[in-house]
Amino acid sequence: MAEKEKLRIDKYLWATRIFKTRSLASEACNTGKVKCNGTNVKPAKTVALGDLYEIKTEQKKWKIEVTSFLHNRVKYEEAIKYYLDLSPKETLDKTQTSAFVFNTGKRKSKQGRPTKKEKRKLDDLFGEW
Repeated sequence: MAEKEKLRIDKYLWATRIFKTRSLASEACNTGKVKCNGTNVKPAKTVALGDLYEIKTEQKKWKIEVTSFLHNRVKYEEAIKYYLDLSPKETLDKTQTSAFVFNTGKRKSKQGRPTKKEKRKLDDLFGEW
């Protein structure tokens, strides 16, 4: 039972679905994207209850507190029960969500040319010129 209580940080981050693969979690630890109480951790660091971790992923900056151990990967709904998410709520800047703000020339997904049905509605609205 004592062996089951030892858990590596890379395995814990993979099991709680913060990283998609264990090798990504290990790489994040090696590159300094995972910190425990402000210090970088190695992938082999043992997780303890109550540890606070700061994790940087491509999508989000996480701050989590370990509440219990998870040795195997489970569904997301189950995995979130094993840590406490202390991440601050990020506010999205509305000006950056639009692709037209940057004049890249690209349209946002699902916003292409109007369909025939939409063209007919526009013609009815404005009349044919």
